[in-house]
Order: sequence, then structure tokens, then C-alpha cells
Amino acid sequence: MIIEKSAEPKKKEKNKPWAWVPTLYFAEGLPYVIVISVSVIMYKRLGISNTDIALYTSWLYLPWVIKPLWSPLVDVLKTKRFWITTMQLVIGAGMAGVAFTIPMPDFFQFTLAFLWLLAFSSATHDISADGFYMLSLTENQQAFFVGIRSTFYRVAMIAGQGLLIVLAGYLESTLSVGPAELRVAASPGKFFTETIKVDSLSAGELSGPIRILANPDYVEISTHPKTREEVRSYISFAHNFNIMNGFIKEFVTFPDTSNSNDLVGNVGIVKFVLSKKPGNDKEYIVNLNFVEGDGKIKVVEGKVLKFNSNNWNKPAFAVFQLDSTITNSSTAVFKVQTDKVPLAWVFTFSAVAFLFVLFFIYHKFILPTPVTDIAVGYNRQSSTAKEFFRAFFRFFEKKRIIVVILFLLFYRLGEAQLVKMAAPFLLDSREVGGLGLSTVEVGSIYGIAGIVALMVGGLLGGFVVARNGLKFWLWPMLLAINIPHVLYIYMAFTQPTNIWIIYGCVAGEQFGYGFGFTAYMMYMIYASQGEYRTSHFAITTGFMALGMMIPGMFSGMIQEAIGYKFFFVWILITIIPTLLIIKFLPLEYQFGKKKNIDV
Repeated sequence: MIIEKSAEPKKKEKNKPWAWVPTLYFAEGLPYVIVISVSVIMYKRLGISNTDIALYTSWLYLPWVIKPLWSPLVDVLKTKRFWITTMQLVIGAGMAGVAFTIPMPDFFQFTLAFLWLLAFSSATHDISADGFYMLSLTENQQAFFVGIRSTFYRVAMIAGQGLLIVLAGYLESTLSVGPAELRVAASPGKFFTETIKVDSLSAGELSGPIRILANPDYVEISTHPKTREEVRSYISFAHNFNIMNGFIKEFVTFPDTSNSNDLVGNVGIVKFVLSKKPGNDKEYIVNLNFVEGDGKIKVVEGKVLKFNSNNWNKPAFAVFQLDSTITNSSTAVFKVQTDKVPLAWVFTFSAVAFLFVLFFIYHKFILPTPVTDIAVGYNRQSSTAKEFFRAFFRFFEKKRIIVVILFLLFYRLGEAQLVKMAAPFLLDSREVGGLGLSTVEVGSIYGIAGIVALMVGGLLGGFVVARNGLKFWLWPMLLAINIPHVLYIYMAFTQPTNIWIIYGCVAGEQFGYGFGFTAYMMYMIYASQGEYRTSHFAITTGFMALGMMIPGMFSGMIQEAIGYKFFFVWILITIIPTLLIIKFLPLEYQFGKKKNIDV
């Protein structure tokens, strides 16, 4: 009798899904997008090379792929409610850890360590939140709110990629100046052209936010050596000029007693100014940092420069020197930015840390306490280890499990490839088959049209499944997530210039995705039914992540091989495997359908 009674929440009147489902899934999506996407932008702004960013941040995706390996622990230890609130507190601590370590000299290693903590705690939060959702809501409520949960998860993604970046950018512009990037190239074929051009003319004020201007932003230096005396004269000029205009402090130098006729690596000079006059009380310390490329190209003068309202439009000089051993073509990339750029990211991560403390407090009081939310195996004389392995292997004993796994892997085969190439297609020039949009335009398209269409599609999907059941809508939703790829085929072949047509096409695809993804989420819930629903749902999300990761890895190579036009045709064709699989998919006809239960 007790077991039958536990099928309903202990205090049904306190279980108000609208009060916690949106906030819970917003809290689930935000750390994911911060770890996977925001960290890339942060490291780029802090001067980390593209190679290191790609290598180390790609590994941060791993916890979400392998989370099924520890998901049974969430089932057999403590309650899902306990795991949710605890992980939100740990996530807040991880965000604070990132903020605290950004100003450190070895910030890259320390912040990566805290991002790993965030990744594992966020993946664990996902497991517990999804399990709690299934325990706290009836089958019909799950169907009704599935669109809402996925919508607020996507809202968190947009908030992370949009609002947080806007906040960091605003703080950067307030606390610092916009950075400049320049390339220095070693050129064996440069014989007679003078590589050093020096002038001391003042610059005029420009519109827009205050930023650093480099002139030139591409420096080509001959690999043919110069005498030490020639090089010394250029460095001395730049050094004395920087002292005269207050960019550096004068310091005592010891005379160079080496032979002035010795041959050393050639040099090139770049000048920097600010785009507009800063406030009278503003002072910007600008650092010139190596980002990537040939480490034998060095900054020998002007590595740290101080700008203020008195010298903002006077040229500050930096001198680059090639190592004497360089004989072949090579390039180095340098970034010029103020030392207050890290402070903007400190404030940004601190704000998110505070937000998760608020999530912890809010959910501590607002989450319901269903009596079914207990450790699995609580009423059995069974060890934790035995329950752990029982939870894992019971998933693979389910009916037609091979077909279920294939469905999870292939349902979003086309979308997994589109999501990687959609933004590059919009950004790439028309000469190479893209639409040639700016970053701001792409951000606006996805931030306005994309999110609205996605929300409408997700909400509509949840409503119709609750009304007619998943089996009734499975085929239409499969078509809805794939057929709108035709809109990208249209854009690739016609390359429209009207921005509203592009808005409409992206919105149409996002609506189809939001509507069609509802079926995928509901089937993962269906496949997770049973005693170990939390760990089994985590296993399904692991297959979902694998189904996104592997096709996405190869999508760039396919696109480059066949071009955008035929790439979008290709992803439309990839619906075929799912059309074959879905015929054999086990699914109860009434699953998800409303049964006269109030939501």
C-alpha cells in the first residue's frame, strides 16, 4: 500500500511545476554554455593561442559524453533534490574559482582546472535534474512541460552566448580599450624594400568605442641580417621617443660593448595610438603579447606602454626583431590589449557565481519533495556497488535496445552537422558560397528570430504531445526537424541579400528544430522508464551527445569537400536512416497523452 501511495508527491499542493521547471533548466543550460562556448571567447580575449584554445576546451565536453558512467551514483546515493541543490552550490564555487584565478600569472592552467570542476558538477546536475523531473511530474505533466524545459535550456544557451558576452564586452569597453591584433612575418625574399618606416605625426579622433590602433597591422621583415649598430639605432629611437611622450618610464641602461659590426636579426617597427581621447583621470596600461606562430620573433621594445589623455594621439613605438637563425618564411601573431581586460571577466564570472548561489537558495525552498525521490535500493538489502552495476546493465536489457540506441544516435544526424556549419555559412563571403553577414547580424538573427521561433516550436511541441500522445506526433516531428533544412539549400543556391528573407529562413529552421526536438526528449523519457530512470536517462543523453559529437566532427571536412550547396543537400538526405529505424521503434500508443490530469 505504501508503494502505491508513493506514486504521487507527498505534498501535491506544493508541486507547482511552473515555479521550478523553467529555473531548473535555465540553471542546467547556463554552466554548459559557459564551459563549452563562453570559455573559448574568454581565452581568446585573454591572449591564448587558437591552438591551445581548440585543444584544451574541446576536452571540456568529455564529462557530458561519459556522464552515464557515474549516473547510477545519483540513483543509489541520496535524493535527486539533494544532488540538484548541492551541485548548484558547487557550480557557484567553480565560477568563483575561475573569477579568482583569472588575474594570476598562470591563469590558463588554474581556470582550466576550475572549468573541469564546472564540467563534472554541471553534468552531475543534469543527471539529477532530469531524474527529478521524471519523479516529480506525472506522465502527462512531463509531456506538457517537455517543450518548456527545452525552451528554457535554450534560453540559457542564448543568455550565455549573448548576454554574458555583452556584459563582458561592456565591462571591457568601460574598464579598458578595444584590443588590436597584428602579424609579423619573416620574409626571405624581401631585399630592397625598407622594412622600417618611422613617423611621429599625431592621430585624429575616431568615432565608436575607444580602442587601440596598430599601424601597420601586418609587418614584413627581411630575414637578411643587419649590423648590430643599425638595429641598435632603431631600438634607441623608439625607446627615446616612448620616454619623451610618457609611454614608458626612463631607466638606466648599460652600454652594449659587443662589436657594432656583428650581424644580428633584422627589425621592424609598429606604432600604436588610441582611437579617441580618454577621460582626464583614465590611464591605460597596454601589453603587447605573443599569441601564436614563430616564437623566434620577439618584441625588443614597447612591450608595455602607458596611454593617457596627454599622449593618446601620439605614436607609441614597438620594435620586433627576428632571431638571426630564421632563414625561411614564418609568421607570429601578437595581441595588444590593456591589463584590465581580465578584470572584466572577473566581474562576469563573479556575477554568474552569485546567480548560482541564488539558484541554490531558491531551489532549496521551492523544489517539491516527492516521496518517490529516495535512493534506489533503499528498501533492499543490497550494496551500493551492486546497485550501481545493476542500474547500468538494466538499461541494455530493455526491449529492442539496439533499435533504441540507433534512434538516439541518428535522429539528429542532419542537425548535428547543420549546427556546426550554419554560422560559418552565414559569415563566409559570397565568393566562397556564404552570405557574407557580420558577426553582429548573425548574433541578431539567432538572438531574435532564432530564439523566438525555437521557443514557439518547443512550446507547441509539448502541447500537442500532451494532447495526442508521442506516437501520434513522432513521424511529423521527425519531418519537422529535417525538412526545414530545405531553407538552407534555398539560401545556399540563391544567396539572398534581403536580411528579412534570411531572418525568415533561420526562424523556420529553428521552429522546426524546437518542434521536432520535443519528440526526441519525450522518447528519451520513455526509454528511461523503470526503477533506475535517472541513470537510464543519463545514458540516453550520453548517446545523444555522441550522436551530436561524431557527425559534427566530420561536418567541416564534408562541407569543404563538396561546398555549401551540396552540403545542405547532403544533410537533408541523412534523414533516411532514421526513417528506416523508426518503423521498428518500441513505443506505447498512449505514452505522453493527457489522462485528465491537471498540469
